This record gives sequence, structure tokens and C-alpha cells, in this order.
Amino acid sequence: MNPRIPVFTDDPGWHGKRLQEAFAQRGREAVFISLKDCALNLGAAGTLPVHIPGFEQGLPDGVFVRGVPGGSLQQVIARLDILHALKLLGVTVYNDGQAVERTVDKAMTSFLLHLNGVSTPHTWVCESRHQAQEIITRETMAGRQLVIKPLFGSQGKGVRKLQAGERMPAPMEEHVDGLYYLQSYIDSGEGAWHDHRVFVIRGRSVAAMIRHGSHWVNNVAQGGRCELVAAEGELAQLAEAAAHAVGVDYCGVDVIRDRTGKLYVLEVNSIPAWKGLQGVAGMDIALKLVDDFLAQIHARPVLAVAS
Repeated sequence: MNPRIPVFTDDPGWHGKRLQEAFAQRGREAVFISLKDCALNLGAAGTLPVHIPGFEQGLPDGVFVRGVPGGSLQQVIARLDILHALKLLGVTVYNDGQAVERTVDKAMTSFLLHLNGVSTPHTWVCESRHQAQEIITRETMAGRQLVIKPLFGSQGKGVRKLQAGERMPAPMEEHVDGLYYLQSYIDSGEGAWHDHRVFVIRGRSVAAMIRHGSHWVNNVAQGGRCELVAAEGELAQLAEAAAHAVGVDYCGVDVIRDRTGKLYVLEVNSIPAWKGLQGVAGMDIALKLVDDFLAQIHARPVLAVAS
């Protein structure tokens, strides 16, 4: 058993430090590595098919994914290929490449939530400016507000509400970039905006908070104020259903309650931040993640290779 565990990230920061401390408590050493520095090395005698710096003599038992760097389409696909290849080679990948693909892409997340009957806002995704204009006109004329979001993004960046009669977003604006991802706006209470973040590990809600904002975007990165709530009941069940729908080991699920009390899943994040939740939860979330990760390594069947 190799005591060293790669944590894939380009910016360890607060979360990396917490994970490093948690791994140390369990007798493991977290090693921060960028997926940019990994490579496929196929066919060369005496080499491993996946090159991870510092692991030339043998692949690790598992890898903890804290970030997949952005880049060109080819670069991102190649980095995800590393995760897929490691999993096929029997390495525990937490979260794996498929989970990252399904959740970093808001369109696929929305599709899987809808397919599995998980309550989520009405969503439209199209490239056609004409189609987008028809959707916006129809919905706003009916008195319904829409939100436009970047397909890839986090922390509420680039998200904005569309008002009736507003100028149609241009195809190459930063938050559009040639694609229209539109959702019905869920009003949690004008002037009393709030939503929930539920942290799910191995299909179970372990902690939850409500985020109060001075704006309808309530992310902690946007100044949202955190308050602990019980991770139970309908809130927990909906978050767990969302995690199951996208197939993740762990995630942060953003849930909003409208004025009538109905809950909707807004997003599922497979590389979630938990600094705000940690501040109110009274538990070591990093240690819970590390314990679950190590349990998956220990539960992994030993691959027998025929001679």
C-alpha cells in the first residue's frame, strides 16, 4: 500500500490544507499534482500507461480530484482521459471522470435531473439565437422570468436575470459564448433571498446550510451569509436523489425553495467548496471525505491477472 495519495488540483488553498491534514490523521500523505503534468504513455516497455509525477514506480491506490484545469477542448478531454484511464486500471478515482463530466456541464446535469424525476427548474439549451429569442419572448410575455447562465462556471459568476423587453444577449458575450443556457427563475422571496447547500457523501446528506444573500445570487463567493440547518427531511432526500441521478461519490447540491414551499435543485457540484459549510457545521468535512475515499480503496476488489 502506497501511503502517498495524489490530490489533483492546481490551487490547493484552504481546501487542500484541510485534506492534507485529514489524510495525515489517517496515516496518508496528500501530494498536490496538476492534471496538466500527467500523461498517457502507451506501448513503451517498462513504463506505466499513465504517468503521474512522483509515481513512476507504481500507480497510487487512489486519486482525489479537487480540480480539472480549464483549457482548450482537446486539453480538457485529455485531462479527463487521465481520470478515465486510471479508473480502468483499477485506481480509485474520487470523483471519477464521468461524474466530473456530468456535473461541470450544466446542460447534462439538468437533463439527468429531469430524466430521474428530480425537481429542477424548466431549462432550455440551444445554440440558435432565433430559438433563444422565441423562448425568452414566450416566457417573459407570460410573466415568467428567466435566468441565463454559462454552461461551465461556478460561484454564481456570469449568472444574470433576463427582464421583459431587455436586449437579447449577444452570442459571443462572456456569459453566453455562442450557447444559450436558460432556466426559469425561482423566486425565493424578493428582498429575503436564500437557498440551501447540502453536502452529500456516498448518497447520504451529511450537512446542510441556508445561504442568505443581499442579492438573488446567494453563493458564499458572492457574499452569502451561512446558517446551519438540519440535513434531513425533504431537503436531504432531494439532494440525495440529485447525487444519485448524476452518479457522484460526493457533491454539493444547491437547492432553492420558492414562495409556495416547493424545492428545486439548481446545481450539483462534483468539486464543491465547503469552507462556508465548515464554518457552521461543527464537523470536519474533509475528514469525512477522506474516510469515505479510503473506504472505497479498501473495498476495491483485487484484480487477478492470469499468467
